[in-house]
Order: sequence, then structure tokens, then C-alpha cells
Amino acid sequence: MFRRPRHDNLDPAVPGERVMPGLSWTVRIVIVLVLMAALAAIWVANTLLTERLVETTRQRAELRQSLYAGAILSELQRNSVVPLLLARDPTLIAALNARDYSASSQRLISYVDEIGAASIRLLDMDGRVVAATDRKELGTDYGATPFFTEAVDTTDTVFTLAPNEAGIFEASFSRTVQDGPRQLGVLQVEVDLAQFESRWRGTTAAVAVTDAGGSVILSTEPRWRGKPLSEALEATSVPSALQRALASAGAFGPDIEEGFFTGASLMQLETRVPFRGWRLVSFTSYESVRERVNGVLALIIMGFALLLALGFYLLNRRSQLRSLLFQRESVELRRLNDRLTREVAERKRVQEELKETEQSLAQSSKLAALGEMSAAVSHELNQPLAAMKTYLAGARLLLQRRRADEALSSFQRIDDLIERMGAITRQLKSYARKGGEAFERVDVRDAVSSALTLMEPQLRQEKVRLSQHLPDHPAPVLADRLRLEQVIINLVRNALDAMKGQTSRELDILLTVGDEVVLAVRDTGHGLDDPDQLFEPFFTTKKPGEGVGLGLAISSGIVADLGGRLTARNGQSGGAVFEVRLPALGEGKGDRGAIEAAE
Repeated sequence: MFRRPRHDNLDPAVPGERVMPGLSWTVRIVIVLVLMAALAAIWVANTLLTERLVETTRQRAELRQSLYAGAILSELQRNSVVPLLLARDPTLIAALNARDYSASSQRLISYVDEIGAASIRLLDMDGRVVAATDRKELGTDYGATPFFTEAVDTTDTVFTLAPNEAGIFEASFSRTVQDGPRQLGVLQVEVDLAQFESRWRGTTAAVAVTDAGGSVILSTEPRWRGKPLSEALEATSVPSALQRALASAGAFGPDIEEGFFTGASLMQLETRVPFRGWRLVSFTSYESVRERVNGVLALIIMGFALLLALGFYLLNRRSQLRSLLFQRESVELRRLNDRLTREVAERKRVQEELKETEQSLAQSSKLAALGEMSAAVSHELNQPLAAMKTYLAGARLLLQRRRADEALSSFQRIDDLIERMGAITRQLKSYARKGGEAFERVDVRDAVSSALTLMEPQLRQEKVRLSQHLPDHPAPVLADRLRLEQVIINLVRNALDAMKGQTSRELDILLTVGDEVVLAVRDTGHGLDDPDQLFEPFFTTKKPGEGVGLGLAISSGIVADLGGRLTARNGQSGGAVFEVRLPALGEGKGDRGAIEAAE
């Protein structure tokens, strides 16, 4: 059998053949170069990943802090207006006058679920609890507590914060209940701040809220409460340097190891809660950053180890080159599959976190909007109260003239206004969401007629010449009739306010029907200086005390919920023109040029 001759330069990978004298040095040089490349890759990857993940962790912590601060402020604002509303409840006022509290507790219980407060108490002027959502507190004497004494000394809503027997700080808003100038009792609404501590304990960060004096009032660490933050941190036990070194094994880099030994491995962030000088402080650990970086470094080390092992395997068994190529392709495919799997999992996790963040921001926005709408209830009730006062004066005059039948008509109108006021207050909950469930077919002509009926006393008192241009055929839209009437009333009221001091007071209401139902309200006032800012919350051109700047903002939001838009502009002949545009239901005809012609 023919055999191939042997030579000194035979390949060392073939078994039984002699190795070249300089080949071992080549192998050593390759190994050294691979190790140097591995160290360089580990160093660069550790530096870049650490900086990037630390910044990501900081951004998430700052976002989380903003959400926490917004949730606290929204909860306080939402509860701050409750005493003002309940202090005007005629049922509670009547109970304090008659000293009959048999149904008062049940009435407070019906409110607490809707409001979301921790508890509500009603006290008489002796400081004794006469009605409460927790019936066990009935008869308890709070006459010496700050929330009672401070509320009695003022006519405004009082905020108090004090620790209870368990060391938990209880926050509450209290206000006196008055019947005219006479004080009947005190209404206290307790804010449930403990709910935030329960939510924060589910996170990896330590969170604390301090008051204006620097004392901790809320914290994920119960032992911090009531102490200055610096004192609370000094009393907290810190792991030893050896424990931190063992916990951070594998932490490469010039700054990371020093951070663990000096105790700087926690990220401290501080933000302001815009309420009485409160501040929110959070402490976020770098452990998650270190774990993720170590995981990537382990993969890099494993990759270089596999590369070296593969090189040795190829050098020693070159005869199995084809098989090794298939194995290497299999390994690469598995690594690619693992990397794709990790990328898919990471993408899903990021999407879930983004979704949770969006939901939290939406909820914070709803809560903030609910607080603004609560303040607007008093704004919406001013007109029915003024109309009731006018009807009462007319009824009193009719009774003096012995015209009882006509007086009964005035009383019926007052009863209708009371029912309307109750319906307006029930709209408070719907301001934080879109009220699509209550939409129905509404003729805008009927809504205009109802709104003008409510505004009739003021129109007569202000001596305004009213001109209506309504079509003979229906003007149907899909809307909530009560909220549409509120928009019309707001526009008419703004027109009356704009015409104060004018010699010519003319109010034109024009309704046209086409592809859209357009309702225009034109006045002969001084016009608009800055129409673009009219619909921003709390923007008003009225004098202090005459308005809070929420009417047009609320009206714009209602029209947007109905699928339309509210616009404002200056008329060609002076004054202002407000237009409500809503999608029309069915077919209708109208002349859009009537608006410009009327100007």
C-alpha cells in the first residue's frame, strides 16, 4: 500500500506527526493576544454599560419621584375641597340645628367611598363626635385637638398633621359648619396618606417625605417617622465594608468599588412636593445595575473562553475540522437564538414598564383634573343660587299681595333649581373621564331654551336686549343635555360680565344646522385681548374675587368630550363671538352666513 513520505514541516494537528519547533511560541502569542483582547473588552464593556445603566436608573428614579409627588399633591388637593362642599350640606346643617344625628353617619358613609378619604367626622361645638364614618368614634371628645380648635378660630379650611399613638402621621382638613354667622360644629376629613407607604414598599427604593421642618412624615421605613431625615439616616445600620465588598463581587472599574466601600452605592434624589414645603427623598440602590453589568461581563468572558477552547480544539484535532465547523455554527446559532430571546424578553419588559408608566401618568392626570373640577362646583352653583334668591324675593312679594297661586309657581321653579343643583354636583365624578355612556339625542334648541330660562332673571336685571335666531327645524346632536346646558350658561354669563359698564348691551344667539350644528353667542362688550389663552385653566380677565378662570376651560373640555370644539374671536362690529361646533345628527340645513350678517 502506498504511503505518503514524512517531512519535518508536517502539520502538528495531524496525530502522529512532529510539531514545528516555533509553533508553540505562536500558540502562546495567540493566547496572550486573546487574553489581552478579553481584558480590553471587559474593561470597555464595564465602563460603557455602567455609565449607561446608571443614567437609565437615575432617569427612572426621577420619573418615579415625579409620579409619587404628583400622586401626593393630587390626593391632598382632592380632599382639601371636601370640607368646603360638605359644610354647605343642608342635611348636615339641619341635623346640627335640630341635634338629630340619626341619619348623619349614614350620609357621611355614602360620601366616603366616592371621595376616597380615610374617614369623615362631624363634631358639635363641644368637640364631641356626633356623626362619623367609623361609628365606634361616636361620642368621642376631640375638643382639645388642633384640628378642632384651629377650625373654630377661622372660617377657612384648616390643614393639620399630627402623629397618632402608633407613630403614624394623620393628615386632615377641617372646617366649621355654619348656619349664617352662627357656628354649628366642625367637619373633619382625614386624608389617607398611609396608602402611599403601602405602594412604595413594593419597590426596591427607600422613599421618605419630610415636612417644612425636615421631619419625616411618610416613609417606607417606619422607624424614620417623626425624626429629622439626617438623624434617621444616622440611626440606620449600614453593612460593613467587607459585607459590601462580598455583595459587589465582580464590580470592576475605578469608581464602583470605592463607592461600595465609602457607602456611596445608593443614589439619593430629592424633589419638592408643592404643598406646605414638603419634600420627597428617595434612595435607589445600584445593585440592579451591577447585576446586569456582571451578566454581560460573564457572557463576554464565556465568549472568550469558548473561543480559546475552540482554538485548542482545532489545533489538536484538525482532522475533525468539518465536524468542528458544524459544531461552531451550532454554537453560534444557539448564541444568536439566546441573544434574540433576551432581546425579545427585554423589549417586552420595557414595553410593560412603559405601559405601567403611561397608566400612572394618566391616573395622576385624572386625579389632578378631579381636584380642579371639585373647585369648579362652587363656580357652577353661583347662577342657580342667584336665580333662587330672585325667585324667593318674588314669592315673598306675591305672598304679601295674597297671590298664593303665583307664589307656588315661584316655589316650583326653586324646586327645579334645587334639582338642577343636585344634578350639577353629581357631574363632579364625570369630569375626570369621558361621559360617553350618558350621551343621547339632544335638540340644541331645547338646551338653549332651558339655559336662557335659568338665566332669565339676570338678563332682566342687567337690562340686556336678547336676540335669538333659531331654526324652525330640529338641531339634533349626540350629547349630555345637562353638560351642554352648562356650556351655554357659561357663555351667556361671560357675555353678561363682558358687557358690564357698556351703554349698549345686546346679546345675540344664533343657531345654524348643516354638517355641523353651530351655536354662536355674540356680545357687545370690549372684545378679547388674547383669545389663545382664554381656554387655559385659571386664566381670567375678571377682577380678583369675581372668578377663578375655570368656566371656559371646563366648557372647552365638555365640548371636546362631545366631539366638537369651542372657539372664540372678536366680532367685526366689536364685542366677542364664541362658537360651539358639534357634529350634527341626521340631515339639517342652515345658513352659516347668518353669523357674519348678524355682526
